[in-house]
Amino acid sequence: MSERESMPCDVVIVGGGVAGLSAAIRLKQLNEELEVVVLEKGSEIGAHILSGAVIDPKSLDELLPDWRGMDCPMAETPVTDNWHWVLSKGSKYALPHLLMPPFMSNKGCYTGSLGNLTRWLAEQAEGLGVMVFPGFPAAEVMFDEAGAVAGVVTQDMGVAADGSHKSDYQPGMEIHAKYTMFAEGARGNLTKQMKAMFNLEADCQPQVYGLGIKDLWDIDPELHVPGRVIHTQGWPMSETDSWGGGFLYHQANGQVALGFVTALDYKNPYVSPYHEFQRWKTHPAIREYLEGGKRVAYGARAINEGGWQSVPKLAFPGGALIGCAAGFVNVPRIKGSHTAMKSGMLAAESAAAAIAGGAEHTELADYDAAVRSSWIAKELQQVKNAQPAVAKFGGEIGTIVAGLDMWMRQLKIGLPISMKHEPDYQLTTRADLYQPIAYPKPDGVLTFDRLTSVAFSYTNHAEDQPNHLQVHDMDLQKRSEYEIFAGPSARYCPAGVYEWVVEDGVEPKFVINSQNCVHCKTCDIKDPNQNINWTTPEGGGGPNYPNM
Repeated sequence: MSERESMPCDVVIVGGGVAGLSAAIRLKQLNEELEVVVLEKGSEIGAHILSGAVIDPKSLDELLPDWRGMDCPMAETPVTDNWHWVLSKGSKYALPHLLMPPFMSNKGCYTGSLGNLTRWLAEQAEGLGVMVFPGFPAAEVMFDEAGAVAGVVTQDMGVAADGSHKSDYQPGMEIHAKYTMFAEGARGNLTKQMKAMFNLEADCQPQVYGLGIKDLWDIDPELHVPGRVIHTQGWPMSETDSWGGGFLYHQANGQVALGFVTALDYKNPYVSPYHEFQRWKTHPAIREYLEGGKRVAYGARAINEGGWQSVPKLAFPGGALIGCAAGFVNVPRIKGSHTAMKSGMLAAESAAAAIAGGAEHTELADYDAAVRSSWIAKELQQVKNAQPAVAKFGGEIGTIVAGLDMWMRQLKIGLPISMKHEPDYQLTTRADLYQPIAYPKPDGVLTFDRLTSVAFSYTNHAEDQPNHLQVHDMDLQKRSEYEIFAGPSARYCPAGVYEWVVEDGVEPKFVINSQNCVHCKTCDIKDPNQNINWTTPEGGGGPNYPNM
């Protein structure tokens, strides 16, 4: 066995998204002598970042007040035009702005690539002396003798599928830190372990999720309206006993970002979020923007939808959860970047103060308290019943209930209740209660098959490596996931990773095409038996999103 090298630092941050980089920048702003390390599993900063995105600049204004004059790509396209459409199969009507609480407005927001914003933030962080290491996933958490988090170990490189060491084998490095921040995004592998080890979800509701699937298109310049923001609800989800909504954002360079979010609490195991997205693109109101255009990128990722009541305990000995690792998405606004950034900044302020006082590996209780007294809490408490209302009462009635609750909270007369969640996987219902859904075949122009789409995510993994998609009990997978639920893994995955191969006279075989994985984590969330565990593949593997 090769001996691991080690590296000491003050703070190590697991994840190079907006939360992690905001924390890193704030740490250096507070004390330029702090040694700060950011580990990112993607091949470069931004490679695994995917969002709509419409950004509330509130946190950017706090972190880097002059960002608009610093060549920040997000400054290119302010929101100029805002619509919310309710779709039926062949028509639409616009929901009047007066019906929505003022905080639902996108006035003052910007639309653009969250990946490009992240790349820009990394430049700012490195300019301050932060050590940013893309291609180095954190694979293991280290603990001190008292059981506090003491850093992480990066993943071994050059390990073959059978576990043997290839000629280019390199052992992971131990990053020893006074404090470790987990900024892995939704459903992070190490975050999941920390939640279980420190019982962080003992006093909150279970986290629930949506699956966001996105295309990036170059469209006819005559149809492009820079800054136009469109959100939709209704069709096609209204036909499949599920719910979610679409978005279409006119961004810089004549491009539109369009996508669809499917709440993963759907019951019908025959639902395919990917095919719901393809159907949505055929609606006349959406099709008119895309005809004559060209798709240039594709991707998918899970989104936290639990809201305020699903925020876990945020601090534990030596560590903290920030950003989507904790879950600060404002579901009705379809925004979480500004809250993620703010949580990173608050964690940085707490850690910097602790280190200045000579502490290490302690619990940053003041960070948890700071979040719960911040504008993050105020904003998320206003909308905390929106998602569970729709989940409980359905798209039409639920939207009305959610709207009334949000208006009452806007007027400070909200009911003193927090509606509850059920884990998404528990809501999947056995297949014999439903009929298979006959989704239209792709036309190759507007709609596409999954493997063609994966090619537009520029995903790649080293083929000869251990499978990062771990099935605990293959017999259970066949006995339950296939025989009872009709193999929903072949439908909920937006990248065609899972297949049930059935041949005459041969038992059904569960095939895992891990090379296709875009790291959305849906399998880890939606498998009805929680029998699939998503782990980190070799560094640099996965999607390489451009401008997403």
